[in-house]
Amino acid sequence: MNGGHTRGVLFVHSAPRALCPHIVWAAQNALGTELHLDWTEQPAAPGMMRAETSWVGRVGMGAVLASALRGWANLRYEVTEEASPGSDGGRWSHTPDLGIFHAQTDVHGNVVVPEDRIRAALQYASQPEAMRRHLDLALGQAWDDELEPFRYAGSGAPVRWLHRVG
Repeated sequence: MNGGHTRGVLFVHSAPRALCPHIVWAAQNALGTELHLDWTEQPAAPGMMRAETSWVGRVGMGAVLASALRGWANLRYEVTEEASPGSDGGRWSHTPDLGIFHAQTDVHGNVVVPEDRIRAALQYASQPEAMRRHLDLALGQAWDDELEPFRYAGSGAPVRWLHRVG
């Protein structure tokens, strides 16, 4: 693991109200710092809450944070980690139905599909529809489709800006 530092964002897209303090506790333990999350109602799922916060930490901290939140029922979240000198970025997406998805990202936040995944899609997909399924899986399309309605928090949601490190 690179010894550098990076930034990222934790997006809790939907969580039961009773789970909110546990999410804060788990994120604080993973990041090793105190966090304050401003919880708001999630318009896409009445009765659920949403929050987001930016973080700064070691390269690889995104994976630690995503793992700390994994496994809770009815929790939808994403963790991003910006690329930094010598390290790709990453995005972890989690839904109750699909579990967790990880993708490498470049300095612009684009998902990077590794050569092996493309070669496998070419080898095993004899029809265009099969090729589409393989590439959709590599890009995490099912996670994007499920999370998209939750990404829009409604009016008055706080905006978090990402900043380049280094």
